[in-house]
Amino acid sequence: MHASHHGDGLKLEGGCYCGAVRYVAEGKPLMKGQCHCRECQYISGGAPQIFMLTPADGFRYVKGTPKRFTRSDLEHPVTREFCAECGTHMVTLRDDMPAVILKIGTLDDPSRFGTPKMAIFTVDKQAFHHIPEGMPSFERMPVR
Repeated sequence: MHASHHGDGLKLEGGCYCGAVRYVAEGKPLMKGQCHCRECQYISGGAPQIFMLTPADGFRYVKGTPKRFTRSDLEHPVTREFCAECGTHMVTLRDDMPAVILKIGTLDDPSRFGTPKMAIFTVDKQAFHHIPEGMPSFERMPVR
């Protein structure tokens, strides 16, 4: 018997504001950051989104089913999953990424996230957005 690759990671639980949709995310976070892109500003109400990438095979909904939205006018649109009742945006999915982009505000205990390690899409950053001093920043996505 070998240990599951989720063994070295976290088990995080969360869901939407009204409780209709719940999820579990297991596994080691692949990236922790804050995204300043214009799309995230729409979703957040103006602030950057605080997120982590979590392994797709460790993420599952355990209550309810989110509504999904994908724009039809973009060449590489993302899919956003949110609660149809209260509108809470929980995750973003990208076709080119085998990970779930999880919104930290939807965790039962957001303090377990720690802190973002980088700021991305700063090309769209607003003057009122804060990037902590010394945090690596990228105009778009960092090159892996």
